[in-house]
Amino acid sequence: MQIHDLTPAPGSVKGRKRVGRGHGSGHGGKSGRGSNGELSRAGGGKGPGFEGGQTTLYMRLPKLPGFKNPNHIQYAPVNVSRLELKYEAGEVVDGPSLVAKGIIKHPDTLVKVLADGEITKALTIRVDKVSAAAQAKIEAVGGKVEPLC
Repeated sequence: MQIHDLTPAPGSVKGRKRVGRGHGSGHGGKSGRGSNGELSRAGGGKGPGFEGGQTTLYMRLPKLPGFKNPNHIQYAPVNVSRLELKYEAGEVVDGPSLVAKGIIKHPDTLVKVLADGEITKALTIRVDKVSAAAQAKIEAVGGKVEPLC
């Protein structure tokens, strides 16, 4: 048996319906589209969102004010008070450890440490951004802020 000998099983392949090719074809005349009118024409019918001539919903709703910057980078905020609760002295704060402690959900999330609250433990911070006030608080208790490369 060669590849050119292969054929589909009998009755498994059906020819396409060729409409508008005369009455003898069984699909002549109006080509299966019923009577005349808008729906029998090519491209006929109302478009999506048509409400019988009433002003459509998307035109009745107000536009959103302002401008959304497509290049905006969203950081997950983490306060030093949260680090104080979850970490022991000398630990490293990075993406995988934040996920392990349940502070963020994914290790690739961009994180910014903020200065809300107090910190008493010396931690090593390796996240995307740290606010100046948070960095001052961390370094004041003997911690380090190491920038990600």
